[in-house]
Amino acid sequence: MSKYSLDTKLQIVASYEADEGGYRILAKKYNISQSIIKRWIHNYQDFGIEGLQIKGSKTHYATETKLSAIECYLNTELSYREVGVKFGINNPSLIANWLRTFKKEGVDGLSKPKGRPSIVSNHTENKKQTSSLSSQEEISTLKKIIQEQEERIERLDIENQFLKELRRLREIDKGHQNNK
Repeated sequence: MSKYSLDTKLQIVASYEADEGGYRILAKKYNISQSIIKRWIHNYQDFGIEGLQIKGSKTHYATETKLSAIECYLNTELSYREVGVKFGINNPSLIANWLRTFKKEGVDGLSKPKGRPSIVSNHTENKKQTSSLSSQEEISTLKKIIQEQEERIERLDIENQFLKELRRLREIDKGHQNNK
């Protein structure tokens, strides 16, 4: 959830456009960082209300888009913000990050997914490994697992009966000692 509502952002942008003050004055008035206010105003100017709205999920950009944005930045005299407007990217620092990654790791670095791998992909890999076994091998493996589990249950039942008998004998022994 965003720290600031859309109404707050629109109010600040409206104050700026009504010449109620610059970034610094509005920052003091609303007790919000000057850089945040500047970003909101630029996003509004470049993308309208959509530039201020909170997105439900992170936007994922294709490697081709990242490369095109980097190429545009390197081959023109456009700023990160101007390149962002051209490619519909409302966060210019993304382009700076992509450029840094590109210089460090090349094209491969741009296509790497960020964050922890999803559980679904791990599940898919496990499914692929399992599906490579033939049906007969799978049935045999499952029968073996069932047999091992049944043996384990039997051992635990015996252990449980033993412990119950031990408890009963101790209680009898305590009863004899108390009677003496």
